Amino acid sequence: MRPPAAGVLSAALLTALTVTAPAHAADPAPSVTRIADTELDSRAVYFVSYDGLVNNNAFQKNGLLTYKGYQYAAWYTAERNAVVARRPLNATTWETVTLPHKLTVNDSHNVISMGISRIDGRLHLNMDSHSNGFFYVKSAAGLMNSPAGRAWNDKAFGAVRTTLDGLTLTDRFTYPQFVSTPEGRLQLSYRAGVSGNGTNGLAEYDGHRWRALGEWTGATGTYTSEHGSSTRRNMYLHGIDYGPDGTLHAFFTWREQNGAVMCAGGGLTNHDTGYVHSTDRGRTWRNPAGEVVGTTGGQDRVSVDDAGTVADPLNPDHALMNQESQATDSAGRPHAVVSYVPGRFTRCSTDYVADRVKYGRAFHVFEDAAGRWKKTEIPVPLNSSQRTHLVFDTHDNAYAVMPYGRIVAASRTSGWTDWKTVFDGSGLNAFGEVVVDDTRVAQDGILSFMYQQKSTGTTPSPIRVVDFRLPR
Repeated sequence: MRPPAAGVLSAALLTALTVTAPAHAADPAPSVTRIADTELDSRAVYFVSYDGLVNNNAFQKNGLLTYKGYQYAAWYTAERNAVVARRPLNATTWETVTLPHKLTVNDSHNVISMGISRIDGRLHLNMDSHSNGFFYVKSAAGLMNSPAGRAWNDKAFGAVRTTLDGLTLTDRFTYPQFVSTPEGRLQLSYRAGVSGNGTNGLAEYDGHRWRALGEWTGATGTYTSEHGSSTRRNMYLHGIDYGPDGTLHAFFTWREQNGAVMCAGGGLTNHDTGYVHSTDRGRTWRNPAGEVVGTTGGQDRVSVDDAGTVADPLNPDHALMNQESQATDSAGRPHAVVSYVPGRFTRCSTDYVADRVKYGRAFHVFEDAAGRWKKTEIPVPLNSSQRTHLVFDTHDNAYAVMPYGRIVAASRTSGWTDWKTVFDGSGLNAFGEVVVDDTRVAQDGILSFMYQQKSTGTTPSPIRVVDFRLPR
């Protein structure tokens, strides 16, 4: 069940608050033990775009996933071919299938996302889009249910299409994120429109066909900062995930279209960390108090002026990152990682990349059992402009996988306040963001992530998957 109503607290109070969770004598401290590091491809496509790589964006849901004893990965090769691979868990070699599609442009937004429709055992892939059309392919029915007995080859996949089996969503499509409902249906979250002027939508696959549920966020309304106003925007999701009680959670930031809201032109117009949830599979959206603030496919959409949706207020002057990360713990509490340049360094970001590299910090934000938002700074500098990814082990210890594959962790028993480095990224030579397998942690207590090694220019580089054992 959802906790009681939560008010909006000041940034200073949020930072100061902590929570003490009840202690369990058997609860281990967070830790990681590196157990494997396997190569997917010695020559993956490499180019830096928007300060990132197309094969390794932390918001990529899912570029790496686990189901019924097998792990699956997707990427683009040096020849720009889309590839999907699998391995039995703990195996050191991967089987690969080259799909009949090549990456069309050098744009790091054009990621490959995977999802599984458990209701019919298919693997679905959406790829290669940034405010334009997309490319979609799905496997044969049942392929995922008994992988050891099914051949992994091109015959296992259908044709690549530019619709969802005939369903056209929008000609301005970006950020595909697949999520499985508790019943085994598959939903696809996406943005329609462009940066600063877009809306979020949902489609759903029931094992027979796709149908559009509609858009659920609004681009209109007026946001006013101390510098100026904006009347158009888009919501950037930190994720969209079902918790253990079937609640669909969504943290987000807003990006304004009008740069007049910023103190300087080199910053980001992102502001505030918001939160909404749905208890009816994404049909209606509620603020933490339980009040409906939007209806998918309806006239009333989640908007910048909806009351009670702000979890952590922040103005646009601090290079707040969009699409960071979220997760739920075993009690169904929503958690997020956000990152920005704290005011103690500067109150006006003039170059968001340089400022985040020099001053950026990540913060853990969550809603406690009393419905209050709590916030703790993670005391490890980002040293990067890029994103961090959050997961929990079976004891509800939190792990934040930072740029370059560094892992910091905090214990549940401390109320997630004792953040420390448990793996410093040594030996990975990772470029920046990594792609975490959210599904595997719950299944066998292994934290896996996909990373690509640093290169220069457009020289291809290895892409790999590293595995860490977590406490069980």
